[in-house]
Amino acid sequence: MMESLPPSLDIAPLEFPPNATVTLPGSKSITNRALICAALASGETTLTGALFADDTEAMVEAVRSLGAEVICTPEKAVMQIRGTAGTVEAPEGAVVDARMSGTTSRFIAPVLALSERSVTLDGHPQLRARPFGDLTDSLRRLGVRVELPSGGDGLPMLIRGPIRSGDTSVAADRSSQFLSGLMLAAPLVPGGLTIRIAGVVVSRSYVEMTAQVMRAFGAAVEVGDHEVRIAGEGYRPPGRFEVEPDASSASYFMAAAAVTCGTVRVEGLGSGSVQGDARFAALLADMGAGVDQDEAGTRVIGGPLRGVDVDLSDMSDTAPTLGVVAAVAGTPTTVRGIGFVRGKESDRIAAVVSELRRCGVQARESADGFEVVPPPAPVGARVRTYDDHRIAMAFSVLGLSVPGMQIENPGCVAKTFPGFYEALEALRLPGGGHP
Repeated sequence: MMESLPPSLDIAPLEFPPNATVTLPGSKSITNRALICAALASGETTLTGALFADDTEAMVEAVRSLGAEVICTPEKAVMQIRGTAGTVEAPEGAVVDARMSGTTSRFIAPVLALSERSVTLDGHPQLRARPFGDLTDSLRRLGVRVELPSGGDGLPMLIRGPIRSGDTSVAADRSSQFLSGLMLAAPLVPGGLTIRIAGVVVSRSYVEMTAQVMRAFGAAVEVGDHEVRIAGEGYRPPGRFEVEPDASSASYFMAAAAVTCGTVRVEGLGSGSVQGDARFAALLADMGAGVDQDEAGTRVIGGPLRGVDVDLSDMSDTAPTLGVVAAVAGTPTTVRGIGFVRGKESDRIAAVVSELRRCGVQARESADGFEVVPPPAPVGARVRTYDDHRIAMAFSVLGLSVPGMQIENPGCVAKTFPGFYEALEALRLPGGGHP
C-alpha cells in the first residue's frame, strides 16, 4: 500500500493560504479495535469508513489467522467481517506477522493467549525493537506460557494459552496498548477479567476509546481509575459500525491552516469524537488560531500564533505536529508528559528536536518532552524521517510555509495514511479539499 514516491520529496510553500474542506481516511485506532471485536463476535459486521493502510492491513491478516473471514473493499472504505463466535482457530505453530503495527501486535497477543495452541507473534525489525515486557508479565500472571526467544522483552513472542485466571495487573506507563489489548480479549475469558492498573496510564483517552468500541459490540466494560472490569459475555455484532475520520491525521491539516494563515475544515470529526487527538484543535485555539466545531466537523483558521506550555500525555501522537507549529509561533513552547514516545517508531522527542534544529529552530530535549524557541523565520532543510510516518507528515506541513523543505523516505506515511501527499497537494487547488 506504499505510495509511488521518490526517495526524497521537495515540499513547495503554498502560493496562497488554503481555504479547504478535507475528508480524511478513517481512524487507525478505531479500525483496529473494531476489527478485533468483529473478528471475535458471532455473525457479520460491516465496518464503514475503515482505514486502509499498512497498519490496518496487518490487523486484517492477523484476524484472518484467528479464523475470521474479512472481505475488503478499499475503494468504498468498507470491511465485511464474519466472526469466529469467540474461538481462536490459529493452527499449532502458526506465525502471526504484525509488520510494523504496534496496535496489531499488542492487541492480538492477548487474543492468541485465549487458545491452547502454540503460536508465534512476530514483526518488522522496527517493531521487534519496541518493548513488550509489561504485557508479557500480565499474560504470565494469567497462566499463559510466554517465551521470548530473542532474550529481550520484545518480539518474536511464543504464546500458548489458555488464560486460566480472571485477574491480573498491568503497567501502562509506557503504553496504554498493553491495557487495551487485555481488555479486548477479556470478554472471551470465562467469568470475565479484572485488570488492576499499576501506576499511571499514559494516553488514557485510548483506553476510553477501547471501552467505547467494545460496548458497541455488546461487551460490558467498567473503567475505573485503578482497575478495569470486563464481563465474560462475549461480543455481539452491531451489524454496521461506522469509523470516524482519523484525528491524528487531521492534526496535520489543522496545523496546515495554522502555519499558513489559511482555513481548513475537517469533515466528520466533530464535537462528539471519541478520539483524544481531536482535542488538538483546542490546543491550536490556545495558540491563537480560530476554531469552530460542531457535530459534523472542525474548522481551523490560522493567524498569529503564540507558544504554549502543555502536557500532551493524552494525545502524544500530535507532539511532532505541535513541534512544527511551535516553530512558527511568536513565543516559546514547552511540551511535557511524553517521555514514553521515545519507544515509538522512532524516539520522537529526539527526532523532533534534531530536525527542528536542522531548520534553524532552537529546540531542546527534556526528560519527558521538548522545548521550542522559534527563530524569526525557520529555514528549509533535508529532513530525516527515521522511517516514522508522523515525523514525515509533520515536517511536510512545515514545508507549506518554509521554502526549501525536503522530506527523506516520504513513503513511510503509508503506515497510516497512504494518500497523505495527495491530500496535502489538494490544499493548493482553488477551494482546496481532498480530490
